[in-house]
Amino acid sequence: MTDFPLRSILHSPGTSQRLMKWAIELSQYDLLYRPKTAIKAQALADFVAEFTPSAEEEKLVSKKKESSRADKTSTEPDQPIDMWQLRVDGASNQKGAGVGVVIITPDGTLLEQAITLGFPASNNEVEYEALLAGLRLANELSIKKLAIYSDSQLITSQASGEYMAKHPRMILYLDKVQELLKAFPTFTIQQVPRAENAHADALASLGSALDT
Repeated sequence: MTDFPLRSILHSPGTSQRLMKWAIELSQYDLLYRPKTAIKAQALADFVAEFTPSAEEEKLVSKKKESSRADKTSTEPDQPIDMWQLRVDGASNQKGAGVGVVIITPDGTLLEQAITLGFPASNNEVEYEALLAGLRLANELSIKKLAIYSDSQLITSQASGEYMAKHPRMILYLDKVQELLKAFPTFTIQQVPRAENAHADALASLGSALDT
């Protein structure tokens, strides 16, 4: 069965020789011509109803969209396509102190570095050492646009100017950070959850575990 008007074509007096050959070839088959019947109104309504989402399904989809928007705004903001990323973290334990530096190029390439500190340091000090190491590496790469991420609220708040450093050693660290930041015409500093900074944290732990 077919919806195409083969009958009118094959039985037309003006059928070309080529079509006549096809007619002869098809004459061996038992072809039955039937017009296509109309779809009943109720069947069409049932079909539309089957594929139309219910009110509950629409609410669920709407909630998922809102949740997706909320997740996007709660995480890191969109950065320019030519922005480099710097993720830093520090680790201090009985074995020693180390820092982890991860630089991500605009095309997604990862540059990693685990550094062992040759001196004991507090948690805040290793966080600053990690930031300084990352800024020095970014400066050596001649990076001009840099998005900096750390899971230390103290370091990111002081480096961005939200908090003032009061401890003498923290003041010295902050002065050095601000001096290095002058090499970057465009930069941002943001605190991120530790889970989002896991790669740098792993490198820092590696650095603290290495022999000095």
